[in-house]
Amino acid sequence: GLPSAKDEIMTIFESILAGKIPAKKVWENEYVLAFEDIHPQASIHILFIPKTKTENLHELASSSNQDQQLVHLFRAIADYAQAQGLDKKGYRIVSNIGAQAGQSVFYTHIHLLAGEVLGAFGRARS
Repeated sequence: GLPSAKDEIMTIFESILAGKIPAKKVWENEYVLAFEDIHPQASIHILFIPKTKTENLHELASSSNQDQQLVHLFRAIADYAQAQGLDKKGYRIVSNIGAQAGQSVFYTHIHLLAGEVLGAFGRARS
């Protein structure tokens, strides 16, 4: 089909990967980049992105040719968490899939939140 507007506009994460927008990088390998969220929701709030573009985690997990990318993404999170000692204290990972779930950047990413006691999540607070 025809490309949608979402396909034609470079996401902020693609701009970060291309070096066009600065980011406070905390972890990187050949497959994954991790950097601090500019609007942190916890004292530690890191975004993990694969270097290969998919729109969201559902698309990534549904693509049979992306199995290794999925492993690299979750291994990066585990490696970072262990290096920071977060595996001992606890951390939360979240990926919003689609606008109704709160996805605002349509490029696969996983939020890691830690460093404090985290509250409940789910329904938006009124």
